[in-house]
Amino acid sequence: MGQRASRATARCVRLWAAVAAAALWSMVGAADYRERLAADEVVYFLLPDRFENGDPANDQGGASGGRLVTGYDPGAKGFYHGGDLRGVAARLDYIQSLGASAIWLAPVFTNKPVQGEPGRESAGYHGYWITDFTRVDPHFGTDADLRRLVDAAHGRGIKVYLDIVTNHTADVIRYRECPTRDCPYRSRADYPYTRRGGIHGEPINEGFQGDDAAHQTAENFARLTRPDYAYTPYLPPGEEHLKVPAWLNDPIYYHNRGNSTFAGESSTFGDFYGLDDLMTENPRVVQGFIDIYGAWIERFHVDGFRIDTAKHVNAEFWQRFVPAMLERARAAGIPNFHIFGEVSTGEVDPALLAAHTRNDRLPAVLDFAFAAAVRRTVAGAAGTEVLARLFEGDALYEGGAAAALELPTFVSNHDEGRFAYFVRRARPGIGDAETLRRVQLAYAMLFTLRGVPVVYYGDEQGFAGSGGDQDARQDMFASRVPSYLAEQPLAGVAGARSRFDVRHPLYQALAGLARLRTSQAALRRGRQLLRSYGPVPGLFVVSRFDPDDGRELVIAFNTSTASLSAQTLVEAGSRDFSALHGHCEAQPSAPGSYPIELGPLDYLVCAAAVTR
Repeated sequence: MGQRASRATARCVRLWAAVAAAALWSMVGAADYRERLAADEVVYFLLPDRFENGDPANDQGGASGGRLVTGYDPGAKGFYHGGDLRGVAARLDYIQSLGASAIWLAPVFTNKPVQGEPGRESAGYHGYWITDFTRVDPHFGTDADLRRLVDAAHGRGIKVYLDIVTNHTADVIRYRECPTRDCPYRSRADYPYTRRGGIHGEPINEGFQGDDAAHQTAENFARLTRPDYAYTPYLPPGEEHLKVPAWLNDPIYYHNRGNSTFAGESSTFGDFYGLDDLMTENPRVVQGFIDIYGAWIERFHVDGFRIDTAKHVNAEFWQRFVPAMLERARAAGIPNFHIFGEVSTGEVDPALLAAHTRNDRLPAVLDFAFAAAVRRTVAGAAGTEVLARLFEGDALYEGGAAAALELPTFVSNHDEGRFAYFVRRARPGIGDAETLRRVQLAYAMLFTLRGVPVVYYGDEQGFAGSGGDQDARQDMFASRVPSYLAEQPLAGVAGARSRFDVRHPLYQALAGLARLRTSQAALRRGRQLLRSYGPVPGLFVVSRFDPDDGRELVIAFNTSTASLSAQTLVEAGSRDFSALHGHCEAQPSAPGSYPIELGPLDYLVCAAAVTR
């Protein structure tokens, strides 16, 4: 019985994959996946350690000993669990059948296996504590495993994005003044580069003119020879040569000013939760990272970079780094290399995000404002005018509303948590049926409104979690973490089991949305126009326009728990509507006015006929 069910499931996965692949090719009208624009993608974001274990032999990363040596403890949510790149490759059918056209991998570079003070240790399973920037973390496999994964994905027309870090490395450097590592931030005014340990200290670094944009030259930084202006940094015994490339082991290439408060200058110059903060103003550091990540493009032909902690790096760094990466990509035959930075915020503040596309010249940023707006209106009880305010800010991005089409949008992520968690937190005691409908509505917004949808792995299996960070990083394979096992997934069953069910209602809902998006150019690259919104939960309507024939799509959402009937503006010439989702009237009530009827927490997509 088990073998027959397994074979049936495998056939089902292959069928879904074939359908998704056909939609993918029809979407672009070309056999070469590299011709797709960033706006055409559906991105699937996963943490390799938590996705699938394809090779148990690498679970301990080639080390031996207990979890504080190897980092491996599948029963603890803060340690490695065994997922790897071979596991991702083994599940490409599953990813493709969901409708994903690009995979965003959390960092795969070699990490410090374990760090933290005694009793507070955790592992680098997430990938953001890098020590060796030149090779794959042995917990995830080998460079050859990554090469095989990228080749296999490309063979299916699926792109692969790497998550990269330039702001910091693992926590290796220590300061003699604070052996407990709780080192408060010391500012440039109180602890200038030219005095040791404060303004009354001995003169050092004679002739150094500072780190502002005008002085970010090799000649000036050659005068910065001592790193002990704020603290006295040193490398612990046995870790003097831990980082690769070797230049990363020199404390002169770090700010060494103590922990960031995430306010003022410390946001750029402070250590991110104790991680060694790189002096990205130094031209040697800039060139070093151009060389490091340029090599990953050339060696593996990946298709894009998500940039971690981008807002904590000075603008001048990005102004040099981004053009260099795009040039390396073009030289490697990758014309549509997608670069997007992390500018984290919990506010509906598009101006904050847009500033990094103008000042830093980042091509795109993750749309945290979108996530905040959807959480407030669909998980919470805010009026739909919040969504209108979000999209009214599109003009602020470098390139305006057209550039906003390439902003990766999301409703769940690995740091803040999953959308189902936000629903349950905002609405204590809510039933699973309504939670499921709100999650589906949020994903309908993600796939039909402007931007590049990013699906966080596990959402399609009903994962909810109990918070952010470790509480939102569940295993897709049979977990051994007690808190994960105790969770009740939406439309699923708790316990230790594989979570790759293509029949799950959320999986099927997201796959359907992906097919809808790939079939309609208006949903990928079409101009978006606000139509209806209000100060309370209820109607939100936009129109999107086919970039080729101008056809109008009316997309309406009901964020309330009551049915509604309303009229919304449309183009005066739009008529002969057909339903792409939900019930759509064939004709407007009058030229320029279209009737909308929606049930609670529902949506519709109505396509007008092409007018000549």
